[in-house]
Amino acid sequence: MRDLLLEIGTEELPAHVVDLGTKQLKEKAAALLAEHRIGHGPMSAWGTPRRLALYVAQVEEMQADLVEEVKGPPASVAFVEGQATKAALGFAERQGVHVSELVVKKTPQGEYVFAQRKQQGLASREILPAFLPQLIAALSFPKTMRWGAYDFRFPRPIRWLVALFGDEVVPFSIAGVDSGNLSWGHRFYRSEPVPVTPSTYLDDLRRAYVIVDGEERRQTIIRQVEEVAKACGGQVLWDEDLLAEVTNLVEYPVAVWGEFGSDMLELPQEVLITPMKEHQRYFAVLNQQGELLPRFIAVANGGKDNLSEVRQGFERVLAARLADAKFFWEVDRKIPLEGYLEKLKGIIFQEALGTMHAKTARVVDLAVGLAEELGLAEHAPVVRRAAELAKADLATNMVYEFPELQGVMGREYALGSGESPAVAKAIYEHYLPRFAGDELPETVPGMIVSIADKMDSIAGCFAVGLIPTGSQDPYALRRQALGIIQIILAKELNLPLTALIQRAQVGLADQVAPTLETANQMREFFLGRLRGILTGEGIPYDVIDAVLAVESDRLPDLLARCRAVAEGLDSQEMTALLTACERVANLAAKADHRKVDPALLVERAEQELYQVYQGVKDMVAKKMAAADYRGALAELVQLSGPIDAFFDQVLVMAEDESLRGNRLALLGSLT
Repeated sequence: MRDLLLEIGTEELPAHVVDLGTKQLKEKAAALLAEHRIGHGPMSAWGTPRRLALYVAQVEEMQADLVEEVKGPPASVAFVEGQATKAALGFAERQGVHVSELVVKKTPQGEYVFAQRKQQGLASREILPAFLPQLIAALSFPKTMRWGAYDFRFPRPIRWLVALFGDEVVPFSIAGVDSGNLSWGHRFYRSEPVPVTPSTYLDDLRRAYVIVDGEERRQTIIRQVEEVAKACGGQVLWDEDLLAEVTNLVEYPVAVWGEFGSDMLELPQEVLITPMKEHQRYFAVLNQQGELLPRFIAVANGGKDNLSEVRQGFERVLAARLADAKFFWEVDRKIPLEGYLEKLKGIIFQEALGTMHAKTARVVDLAVGLAEELGLAEHAPVVRRAAELAKADLATNMVYEFPELQGVMGREYALGSGESPAVAKAIYEHYLPRFAGDELPETVPGMIVSIADKMDSIAGCFAVGLIPTGSQDPYALRRQALGIIQIILAKELNLPLTALIQRAQVGLADQVAPTLETANQMREFFLGRLRGILTGEGIPYDVIDAVLAVESDRLPDLLARCRAVAEGLDSQEMTALLTACERVANLAAKADHRKVDPALLVERAEQELYQVYQGVKDMVAKKMAAADYRGALAELVQLSGPIDAFFDQVLVMAEDESLRGNRLALLGSLT
């Protein structure tokens, strides 16, 4: 056995491509090795901005033999009185086996003759020259490019290839690049090629100022950033997304801290953090009270020998960014937030749905209507004002330059314009939740405007045919639908899905005529997102399907029903009840909907079932009305024993039509 190493050296890859590439390398390599019948040991995939690498330990020297079983003629044709016929001889010859090696096996079609054909495995070293290019070509990325005169596509041009089976180079070529045993180290700190072997690969490149293992780089960054934060008198404001991105932007991380003017602290905290994170990939630094300090931490790709120059470069770039932000802040505040509403007429939301100004008008009407629908009319004034101003900050200089600050700037500019804190907070909250795991709106106005805005986007896009398909969701409708569902469930809002869809469609009537087909599509779209939430809670699919068949309009009620059923699903009592219900359902379908006549209940078991049913029915109705679904199930469990006794002791399909019909009616009443 030998170890296998593949390294694809490239120009600088986008950060997100590194994780995607390493994940695929490992998955597709495992699948292709299995397909080629090549045994192997543990497997690892690593990546940096300039390389994707695969290491497979203990790869077998030989491909496993392939044994195929081929079906031949019927046994009755192949052998007559124990002697092989021409049919058997011809079949054996075609399969390359002796007739004595044929075996007879039973099949659903009768007895047939089979031959086992063995294909000798090839040496792994003979397979790998075709296998590795096949593996590289199998990698899939959202965006790829061609370079030179070659048709091969990859996220960035391939500059070198390392392919080693033990110490032996696996020869192949891609886009004019031949494989070999030479890698390359850090672009600036190691200018000559680096000989590598599979077993020493990580150490070979570490000496060349490249930490190939992404997790090792991540831990190095965490350790260095925390040390630097402590040294500059603060603590780092960690951001997992930023950490993941920075990890894949550098090959040899070196953390360095810098400063910016303390006068910038007059700006809202988000205005400072956003340029640091989104544009410069810097970490913010806080004091012990959680307040922003005029410092930052950047992660350089090497540069230990000239940290002073590196720091100055980082400070100079950030200073320019923050100066722009301060200028926008000062200019934007020269007019009140309301003054930007007219400019929304020049911002297109969607060509067929009009401008952001038109969308704002729809959201105002929908939000106020939802407040009334929910019995929260006392919040209507704040809801109306927040909805009117919710999109105004899109016309400001700050949000134009830093789109990530939408909502944040709306809140800040609203406060600066004399709007109430309630209106300002609702403006910010109407964008929540922005991503999985994000906070939900805390206030009633924020919650209502958030639902209204998202629902208008969903209804509008569905109306003009912009329905998410596969990976295509340019208006983030899936995320917005999830946000609506999360708010409704978390706040336990009595807001029927049907009513929400209808209200949104009515608001769009001037742009697009509402249709029942579109309403049904939206309903299924929401229920699809809801299924994901429920399965994420561990609720079985069959429970979800069963509950949806009864209740699919009031989402908190649906969730409560699912939880009640799922919690008791594995209990003996619930198992007995489900078995009993299945027996009832099989015969209840034959009932003719007549009422049960107690006088015709002549057997003791059917009398007892009817009596228990009468008591349980009333209690179940009360508990269902109170949404006590666990209690309702506890009552229903009492029926399983009487149902079993009924089926054991009573002949349902009696010859007497009146008895038979009455017993079927009794079963029908249980469903």
